[in-house]
Amino acid sequence: MIPRFLLALLPAWLPLAAMAAEEAFPPTPSGANEVKVLPPGILLRAAGQGEYFDRANDLFRPLFRYISRHDIAMTVPVEARVRDAAMYFWVAESQHAKVAGDEGAVVVERKSSRRVASRGARGSYSRRNYERTRDELLAWVATQPGVVVDGEPYAVFWSGPFTPGFLKRYEVHVPLRPASGG
Repeated sequence: MIPRFLLALLPAWLPLAAMAAEEAFPPTPSGANEVKVLPPGILLRAAGQGEYFDRANDLFRPLFRYISRHDIAMTVPVEARVRDAAMYFWVAESQHAKVAGDEGAVVVERKSSRRVASRGARGSYSRRNYERTRDELLAWVATQPGVVVDGEPYAVFWSGPFTPGFLKRYEVHVPLRPASGG
């Protein structure tokens, strides 16, 4: 059950949700697994030592300063490498000309298309939720013929920081490659 005070805030929150950033690719529905191909793109990366959930604010700040300084519109989702803390902002194709190259803690990366398995979920952006969703995704991938895991799982966050935890959307992705002989 949703608390009454949150229901009272909902009318004020809905217009803000309608001003969502451009999507780099479509989200995976909550509770669903799928294999999808992510488009090629330019991503901005900030990295640190340790795990993502211990460093998220430290990673967000330089990325946000970069897009603010260069008047780059926010694009969703935000990718997060968990084990070796890194956060990635997608740059919309219409904003590519504004990218000024590496600056300080921000590195510009050009990514080719990637084939991933994805599991969509809702809830707070926590280590516990990430690990549960990751484990569910890896169990599903193990049942899929013709593909094998080809890298570390990572988190994909769709909602802004002021979205209540129970309304946040996220995914876990794992890179795939064809199984040998398949």
